[in-house]
Amino acid sequence: MARFTGSLWKKSRRYGISLTGTGKELSKRPFAPGQHGTQRKKISEYGLQLQEKQKLRFMYGLNERQYRTLFDEAGKMKGIHGENFMVLLESRLDNLVYRLGFARTRRQARQLVNHGHITIDGRRVDIPSYRVKPGQTIGLREKARNLDIIKESLELNTFVPEYLTFDADKLEGTYTRLPERSELPAEINEALIVEFYSR
Repeated sequence: MARFTGSLWKKSRRYGISLTGTGKELSKRPFAPGQHGTQRKKISEYGLQLQEKQKLRFMYGLNERQYRTLFDEAGKMKGIHGENFMVLLESRLDNLVYRLGFARTRRQARQLVNHGHITIDGRRVDIPSYRVKPGQTIGLREKARNLDIIKESLELNTFVPEYLTFDADKLEGTYTRLPERSELPAEINEALIVEFYSR
C-alpha cells in the first residue's frame, strides 16, 4: 500500500484533530467532511481503535507496512509498548526537521529531507525515516540556508520541544534525549493502538 498523498484537511476533519499541526483545517469547518458530516454516529470499540491507529499514521505520514514494522519493533523494547512506539515515531528525521521549525508541516519536512537539504553531523541524509539518535546534530546544507521556504518557517516557529536544542546562529539543532510521553501528542491514546494490533 502506497503512502497517502490525498487531502490531509479532509482526514483532519474526519478525525477531529489537526494532522498537519497548523490547526487551520478545523477553524472554518470543525465537523466531518461530506454531506452527513454534521451528524454524529455511534462508533464501536473496534472503530475507536482503528480511528486512533489511523490518526497517528496520517499524522506522521507513514504507510501501513512501515507503521506496523515500527510498532513490532517497539514491542521488543523495554518499557511500555505504546510509549516506545510514539518515541520511535518522534525520532524519525522528517519529524525532527518539522519540530526544529525548518518546515511548517511534516510533509514539507519530508520533502526537504528527500531533496537533500538536511545534514546529520555534517553528512547529507536524504532518508525521511532515518532514526536520529540522541546526541546527533541536525543541520542545513549551505545551499538550503537561503531557501525562502525555510526562512519563512523559522520566522513563524515559536516553539522547540525540550528534548531538542536549537542554535539560531548556526541553524542547527541537537536531539539531546529521547522524549517523554508528556512531550508527545496528547490527543493520541496509544493504548487503543496496542489493543487494535493485539486482537
